[in-house]
Amino acid sequence: MTVKPFEKKIWLSSPTMHGDEQKFVKEAFDTNWVSTVGPHLAELEKTAASYVDMPYGVALASGTAALHLAVKLAGIKPGENVFCSDMTFSATVNPVSYEKGKQIFIDSEYDTWNMDPTALEQAFKLYPDTRVVMLAHLYGTPAKLDEILSICKKHKAILIEDAAESLGATYKGKQTGSFGTYNIISYNGNKIITCSGGGMLFTHDEESANKARKWATQARENAPWYQHEELGYNYRMSNILAGIGRGQYLHLEEHLAQKRSIYERYQKGLKDLPLTMNPYIKGQMEPNFWLSSILIKPEAICQQVRGEKEGRYVKEKGKSCPTHIMETLAKYNVESRPIWKPMHLQPIYLNNPFVTKEGENKTTDVGADIFNRGLCLPSDNKMTPEQQDTIIEIIKECFK
Repeated sequence: MTVKPFEKKIWLSSPTMHGDEQKFVKEAFDTNWVSTVGPHLAELEKTAASYVDMPYGVALASGTAALHLAVKLAGIKPGENVFCSDMTFSATVNPVSYEKGKQIFIDSEYDTWNMDPTALEQAFKLYPDTRVVMLAHLYGTPAKLDEILSICKKHKAILIEDAAESLGATYKGKQTGSFGTYNIISYNGNKIITCSGGGMLFTHDEESANKARKWATQARENAPWYQHEELGYNYRMSNILAGIGRGQYLHLEEHLAQKRSIYERYQKGLKDLPLTMNPYIKGQMEPNFWLSSILIKPEAICQQVRGEKEGRYVKEKGKSCPTHIMETLAKYNVESRPIWKPMHLQPIYLNNPFVTKEGENKTTDVGADIFNRGLCLPSDNKMTPEQQDTIIEIIKECFK
């Protein structure tokens, strides 16, 4: 195949600006509302909460900050167990450690790559006093929310919904980010829309929203001097970033359509290869298709081994592996990325419990299998169809 490397790098998922953002940012500068107070904050909170149909939103410096405050609102105490999605970014689960809680990781299932309800039920049998579940929607695909909510209700557990990657995705017509007691989304630079950074916490009651805003501004009391009666944080979003977010929301539906188009083009272009795309349950859920990913079939995986920080493989005719495809794409100036390495395999969490659908044994480990066979493909919505077609051809060459 005679293809030259792209002159301009094709990113996995980078910010897409439209110009409307500058109007709001200029307004912040012109009115001197450039810090962590200002009208854009209130408007962004209103827009975000309305979009996901939640009563209250709190704009924060990051999705991680939003998760941390959700953990605090849930009242997690030192030593308390929390059931967490296993296949996710560490930001989902680290806030449990901030409050000195203990993560118990729940294995994934193949239908959506999200938390397995059967494994969650097993976890409640093993740890019946657990009262908080932290669920992440992987790569913008909703989890099996009916089953998970039913299990939470049965065991009187609070659901914290990490919709950082799934803004715009729906489950039975309802937006993700609206199913839990406390929910969050992320506006990181690589997400479907961005504030350049930032996140949003959603809650059902005004008292919790006010408490989160207070904690996010160093827990300052209503007094003429700086009065502090509890621990606070510097977590509030700035009015400038909120202005960027307001401009981005004007283009959210456009971004959703572009991401879906990218997924469908990969699905069609790669259909003859021994792989599948990241799955979802049609008729029940509508992903936001934030990242298009592949899972190579077991019989088509070439010999590979992965250490803690690097991977090696032996190329075989008709076969490939994630490391091979990733390194090949990189030669053409194209970014791809391995599937999130499951939390129970991370050195920092090796001693934490891990529960599969069979209980606390590792004869089945769906998350590890998906990690070993999966790869996130470039899903940048500025990528042209022609560029994507070339990337598809490069991937095909990897299996020859």
